[in-house]
Amino acid sequence: MSKKKVLFIVGDFVEDYEIMVPYQMLLMIGHDCHCICPGKKQGDYVMTAIHDFEGHQTYSEKPGHRFVLNADFDAVDPKNYDALVLPGGRAPEYLRLNPKVLSIVRHFSEANKPIAAICHGPQILSAAGVLKGKECSCYPAVEYEVSSSGGSYIPPNESFSSAHVSGNLVTAAAWPAHPAWMQAFVKLLGTKIEL
Repeated sequence: MSKKKVLFIVGDFVEDYEIMVPYQMLLMIGHDCHCICPGKKQGDYVMTAIHDFEGHQTYSEKPGHRFVLNADFDAVDPKNYDALVLPGGRAPEYLRLNPKVLSIVRHFSEANKPIAAICHGPQILSAAGVLKGKECSCYPAVEYEVSSSGGSYIPPNESFSSAHVSGNLVTAAAWPAHPAWMQAFVKLLGTKIEL
């Protein structure tokens, strides 16, 4: 397997499972993963939030963990990375307002490098203007942003366990999709896993 460098963009109140699980999965299979946040440096942390589906009209939210960043936002050059991951939660709603975040996302899109986005992560893709002509799954509340930015919304299956691939883009609606989402992303990375 050739080791890849994967960049994660996170912020405070990123969804806990949507950063912790894919980060650990990609490390487990041997990839280098760097996690950055605007205004923060290596060794700083972001607070996570745990979102759950408990029968309400929308997800519930509880305090999560402290997730320690391992790279400096200001020093990151996206040209040094093979792929990008955009977790969901509440962070994307304000991360999409940062011009450098949008510039990083555009780099990955224009270079046709693999991008994985989940839940509210596609809010950043929409703001960066990279969804035109692409199919994109996301949390249902983000459907309007996907459609209004020129993308085609792909609804999740009933259990929210499905992922969708459109060119270099792998998307899913929520953390129950992690197995399908990461499997598709790893395939785009060209990673071969031998059991």
